Amino acid sequence: MPLKYSLFLPTGFAQDLAGFADPQEAYDLLLELVAAAEQGGFDAVWMPDHLQTVPPSQAYLFESWSLLSAIAGRTDRIRIGQLVSGNGYRNPALQAKMASTVDVLSNGRLTFGIGAGWYQRDYDAYGFEFLSAPERLRQLGEAIQIIQSLWTNDVTNFDGKYYQLVEAINQPRGIQQPRIPMMVAGGGEKVTLKLVARYADLCNVMESPAGAERKFGILRDHCATVGREYDEIRRTVTTHCLITDTDEEARAALSPGMGLFYPGDFGSYLLYGTLDTVRERIQAYQAAGVQELIVGFHQSTDPEAIRRFAKEFVS
Repeated sequence: MPLKYSLFLPTGFAQDLAGFADPQEAYDLLLELVAAAEQGGFDAVWMPDHLQTVPPSQAYLFESWSLLSAIAGRTDRIRIGQLVSGNGYRNPALQAKMASTVDVLSNGRLTFGIGAGWYQRDYDAYGFEFLSAPERLRQLGEAIQIIQSLWTNDVTNFDGKYYQLVEAINQPRGIQQPRIPMMVAGGGEKVTLKLVARYADLCNVMESPAGAERKFGILRDHCATVGREYDEIRRTVTTHCLITDTDEEARAALSPGMGLFYPGDFGSYLLYGTLDTVRERIQAYQAAGVQELIVGFHQSTDPEAIRRFAKEFVS
């Protein structure tokens, strides 16, 4: 299966839009980035789901589901989704309803991404309860069941520890059959990857090729335990890219802050370097079993970076 490429859209979380004084101009730029990806043959565009920047600032950050709805109406082919919806930000039944609507708006191009959430500053600032990691994961497990039930059943009843539904109806349920595909993101080996094995159509990790291969091996074991076919799950990795004339120039552009998202010696595996270096690192990901690379760009607001990558690597 040929490797697919998708765009990680900068919606402002990393202060990507700090240089804008006009929100309409910032929005127009995001649409230009999406258009470059669609025209360049990217398979999908993914966006983060956060409520304020990291660290918090006055820079613009667009709410992700509102933006996703707008992008649905401004694109024709490219798939759209979030990497990923924070479960604690929205009631999961409402989240299922929102996703069903966006699937219709996009004519069946939504991939629904969800995770347990991690950025505590969002929760504290907006008044959401930030539970312990084990509890957030237990919440996520209940939420996934609720969402998938609302996408497949006429009526949903649910009596969980965190969520209760009584004769909930969700119409329209979306366009895609048998339901909207779901990504569960995160590399937690004991719980998250087990949820992936049980429920998800896609997984996502932020790892080196060796780290991704190791996580996929654990996922394979969880699939065997729950009786799921491992190859039913699409394996994706998020990475970052800067194409330069020399590898030294690329290394100089790396920021220590990237360690917040990418583990270990990220300079040795992110797509930073010459065309040959980037090509070798892509091949390493593919050899590790990655089926889709979700690429964010160092020049995050420059559509030419997307166009150049598309010309060199996207078939």
